[in-house]
Formats: sequence, C-alpha cells, structure tokens
Amino acid sequence: MVIGEAVELLEDAVPAGAGGTWMDAGAGDGTFTLALARILGPDAHIFAVDRDKGALRELEQRAARDRNRPGITTLTADFTGSFELPEARPLDGMLFANSLHYVRDPRIVLARLVKWLGPGGQVVFVEYDRRPANPWVPYPIDADKLPALCVSVGLTDPVKTSTRPSEYGGELYVALATIR
Repeated sequence: MVIGEAVELLEDAVPAGAGGTWMDAGAGDGTFTLALARILGPDAHIFAVDRDKGALRELEQRAARDRNRPGITTLTADFTGSFELPEARPLDGMLFANSLHYVRDPRIVLARLVKWLGPGGQVVFVEYDRRPANPWVPYPIDADKLPALCVSVGLTDPVKTSTRPSEYGGELYVALATIR
C-alpha cells in the first residue's frame, strides 16, 4: 500500500488538520504514520513505535523527504510490552494499523495503552475482516468482534469508517472508537 491509499482509508476516521499528539503503535516503515501525519497537519506530533529499528530508520528517511510533515518521533519499543513515551502528556489519539492482529490478547495491550489518552481521545484500528488466521495475520480481529474488545477497555462502540478488499483475502477495514 502506498501513502495515498492509506490516506484514503484513514481520512474518515482521523480529524483533518486537527493536529494534536498521536501514537502509531506498530508503525513499521511508516506508510500509515505518514498518512496520519498528512491528515492531522503540520501542528501534530506523532510517536511512531515499533521494535524494528531498520523499519523505523526507513520511516525517518521517508519523513525527512516530506517537507510538510508534522513532528514524528520514532521510538524503538514493543508496543505490546512495557515502555514509556519520551514526553508525559495525554494523547489525542492512537493508531493501530495492521498491528493488533499480531497480539494474542489485544485486550491486555489496549487496556494498558488507552490509559494514555486524554478526554475525547480516539483510537483508530486498521484490521482484517473475514480472513482466516495465517503466519502474517495470526490473530485477525473481525469487525463483529471489535465492539466487545473496545467496550471491555473503556472505549465506545467502534464505528467502521471505510473498507477495501484485501489483496490477501477478506477485507481491510478502518474503525474509530473514543475513550468513554
């Protein structure tokens, strides 16, 4: 997926030009981080968290070529484990783009991380629906299972904002939930 396609997927879930402080959990090489940055605008700050140093270096290089990007801080850490953000401030939002389907029990991870959200904080999910588990998507989160997960960690029922057929089977969906 290219950044423009990721923007199209996210644009109905993320407030355009809103700025704020966000975290991209499991950022990888940054396709969705950079899409998020384009939508949020130059006043945003994004913490891109991933355990793959090489992927984060690639993200840094890609971000450096984008003159209009907001601040992006990369952080080498496993978002499923214990880590701290460099600045202690409430987050306005979190993005989990193709990352939670690697977590056996996403409830535990989400319950810990949503505590970092400020009032009205948003959580955006990009996941697969109607796709069987496999080595690349070991724990897919079907859209019909996401509401129970969200409510169990103090989020609202999620709203599906966009979908697209996946090249790998099933459907890719984007859903938005907010802190209650």
